[in-house]
Amino acid sequence: MNELTHTRMNPMIDPALHIWGWEIPVYLFLGGLVAGFMILSGYFTLKGHHKHDHFSSFYLPHVSLALLSLGMFSLFLDLEHKPYVWRLYTTFEITSPMSWGSWILLLVYPSLLLNTLVRIPEAFSNRIHLFDKFSERIHAHPYLIKNIGVLNMIVGAILGIYTGVLLSGLAARPLWNSSMLWILFLTSGISAAAAFVHLVTTDSVEREISAKADNAFLIFELFVITLFIVGMLSSAQAQQTAARLILNGPYAAVFWVFVVGCGIIIPLIIQLLAVNHKIQHTPIAPIMVMLGGLILRFVIVYAGQASHWTIVH
Repeated sequence: MNELTHTRMNPMIDPALHIWGWEIPVYLFLGGLVAGFMILSGYFTLKGHHKHDHFSSFYLPHVSLALLSLGMFSLFLDLEHKPYVWRLYTTFEITSPMSWGSWILLLVYPSLLLNTLVRIPEAFSNRIHLFDKFSERIHAHPYLIKNIGVLNMIVGAILGIYTGVLLSGLAARPLWNSSMLWILFLTSGISAAAAFVHLVTTDSVEREISAKADNAFLIFELFVITLFIVGMLSSAQAQQTAARLILNGPYAAVFWVFVVGCGIIIPLIIQLLAVNHKIQHTPIAPIMVMLGGLILRFVIVYAGQASHWTIVH
């Protein structure tokens, strides 16, 4: 038998990680929400729905620019050495999820900006000549509009995947070290985006489409959560112990009540009744879906920091 003597004791790292506060879950949620917006608005742009006044493809890119900037500000607040944030863009580390994320975010802004130029709102039209000129050129070549839609769907998918890979790449925390995490965060982000459209749209056709789409995303999210838990329980002892943090440990009540119950199952039942015309559409269900997505990030980030590999004495 080999004896290992461990004397390390770093504040905020040992025995459990306490580095990330509320800023990271908020950043991950807003990043996932924007990813969902890009996928949905890209799809609507590809299908030509930008021609309709009330469809979401008309305003989702504008909302996305604001929310992504808010998420970036949240991430900035978490940085220890804020004056040196620019150094993230002076190098590219191919094995670093953080480096990938920094450069992916640089692709997101121009993709969203192009989508906003597909149709400039009347309130902003004829205010910036350069934007109006670009918008006219885009409409002079209809194939560009379809390419912008596809571009937003691809970049949105990459952004949504990145929010999960950022955590799963950290093998030191067993709860995060799962190949299902990026699917879970991507699905949750698209579901929250569909819920937002369901909440704010004034078009009855789009309300019906977004509710049906969100129902499918919520069912798939339940399936992914099940696979995530099964995968953890069938892995090494460290992953099994980590899974118990959300199954019957200190984070279980929040996870089962607010993420699974109030964030997925109850709104799914309400929206299924609505799309089958048993009840009227209500803002309660989409609000619950979005809050559930936010709480999911808090549970995964905080429980993940509490999970750790067993120390051999």
